[in-house]
Amino acid sequence: MVSASTRPQFGRPREFGRPRDDDAAGMSERVVFTRRIAKVVKGGRRLRFNALVVVGDGEGRVGAGLGKALVIPDAVRKGNAIARRNMIQIPRRGSTIPQQITFKKGATIVIIKPAQEGRGIIAAGAMRAILELGGVKDVVGKSLGSRNPINIAYTTLEALRRLRDPAQELARRTNTAGEGKGSR
Repeated sequence: MVSASTRPQFGRPREFGRPRDDDAAGMSERVVFTRRIAKVVKGGRRLRFNALVVVGDGEGRVGAGLGKALVIPDAVRKGNAIARRNMIQIPRRGSTIPQQITFKKGATIVIIKPAQEGRGIIAAGAMRAILELGGVKDVVGKSLGSRNPINIAYTTLEALRRLRDPAQELARRTNTAGEGKGSR
């Protein structure tokens, strides 16, 4: 029998696509989607670019931003700045999320479920990038409706923003209920 360490590796490596960039603050960025936009004017077409950038620290903080510029590197830089301004904290329980969440925004429906440890991230595209950079290791995600990566990214972020840690939520509710009874 061949041991796991000497067995040849098949399939694609876990890190595919553009490699992550780490900066001094410990943030990693990933360009999820770029698009060329052509505006027709009197002299012809005026070209611009969009870039959807996801930024995270791998410890629960993640953000996404859509940068727009005349060239792709400028759009990526702007998207990075926007993503850093709009960062959220993902509540985690171990290597997964506390509970299942389903969220609808526009035509996009996102379902994110906790998974057993060692299961990995079962999601694709923009949702996968957000979950990986947010530090969630074991989760199952599904997007329904819109296939647009920009819509999926913003809907995923909003779903993660609405997640609550059950222990903190219970403490908050008991404090609120205790204060409410004394005021009547």
